[in-house]
Amino acid sequence: MASGKIIIAIDGYSSTGKSTFAKLVAKGLGYIYADSGALYRAVTYFAFTNGFIDTEGAIDKDNLQKVLPKIEISFKTNKKGESVTCLNDSNIEKYIRTSKISSNVSRIAELPFVRDFVNVMLRRMGQDKGLVMDGRDIGTAVFPNAELKIFMTATEQVRAMRRFKELQAKGEKDTFESVLEGLKKRDYIDTHRSTDPLTKAKDAIELDNSSMTLEEEIEWINRILLPNFNLQVELR
Repeated sequence: MASGKIIIAIDGYSSTGKSTFAKLVAKGLGYIYADSGALYRAVTYFAFTNGFIDTEGAIDKDNLQKVLPKIEISFKTNKKGESVTCLNDSNIEKYIRTSKISSNVSRIAELPFVRDFVNVMLRRMGQDKGLVMDGRDIGTAVFPNAELKIFMTATEQVRAMRRFKELQAKGEKDTFESVLEGLKKRDYIDTHRSTDPLTKAKDAIELDNSSMTLEEEIEWINRILLPNFNLQVELR
């Protein structure tokens, strides 16, 4: 039985609830939570707001690559105790969760220089372990030696409905059909990009949560953590 702090790498498709699950696991273990997807969303938001993506969707890759090392993306805790994403010390959390950013983030995330930029920040966060991180290449590229790797999946219909309900709650006008189509496109880009495509690590444990509650997901991971790492997630 292993003991001490570990790194938990959670990969998987969009709208599988990776972030919600990872946050609960981190909180229940007293670990740090890092949302790699938020970093890519922040870069996408920066590219839009600074003119590196034009009205036709073309990306000015050369100039974006030049200025990217000069920006600072960080996670801070707000008054509610929630982790929020900041760009140069400004809270941009609500701006990076819009459908506009969601539909373009994969195109930014597939750029090798963007992935290098983000991976440097992620590896710095994991130096002291005690970290839960979710994304699409955490267990394969960022932390290939993570002590526990999880690959999350669910059916397309279930994932699209989850995303559709999220957008509805925010007042967005997207149809279910458009959300499903966007999800399929994002899956294709994520799994076919040339640099660090989304794939299940050979030693990752698959979690299909198509019909699971969050409580059942926590019970599932505790059945792995307790006997193997002497750890247990406690819901608070």
